[in-house]
Amino acid sequence: MFDEFPAEQAYRILESGPILLVSTRGTDGSANLMTMGFHMMISHDPALVGAIIGPWDYSHQALLESRECVLAVPTVDLAEKVVDIGNCSGETLDKFERFGLTPVAAKTVNAPLVGECWANLECRIADDGWSQRYNLLVLEVQRIWVDNTRQEKRLIHHKGDGRFSVDGEMIDLGERMVKWRYLMD
Repeated sequence: MFDEFPAEQAYRILESGPILLVSTRGTDGSANLMTMGFHMMISHDPALVGAIIGPWDYSHQALLESRECVLAVPTVDLAEKVVDIGNCSGETLDKFERFGLTPVAAKTVNAPLVGECWANLECRIADDGWSQRYNLLVLEVQRIWVDNTRQEKRLIHHKGDGRFSVDGEMIDLGERMVKWRYLMD
């Protein structure tokens, strides 16, 4: 038997992607970080990511002006910092310094990579046509950097109510994915 769940809380059911840190650099040269939970893959080739970043986020203006950012993928050991980053504004403080994170120069964008994150995706805005209406930006991934030397690789997923799940057991069904074989290594 099913129990009804409020439609306005659909994100608690569907939001399963990992929490990300979005790194930007403003026109004044200052770097900033924000926490983001609402994002989705849109396309494989080109690699497009939909990201909800609105005017309530201090990073929003820097992203629209520079048209580039880094999507940094933190692991569970950074969970408390990730939440704390989302609870304050970079307008009044340097979040890299405040949270002891290392800005690392990127290759194709001015926004820094986050040295402590497992992966960093350098992105440029491909389409901002939905920005005014839905706060949706389409980002095209330019480069991806992965730190395979990290011991901790479990990602965190916000459940929409302050709780997080952590990656656990992985099952490999690659042999069954015959239709999508070209996407596999």
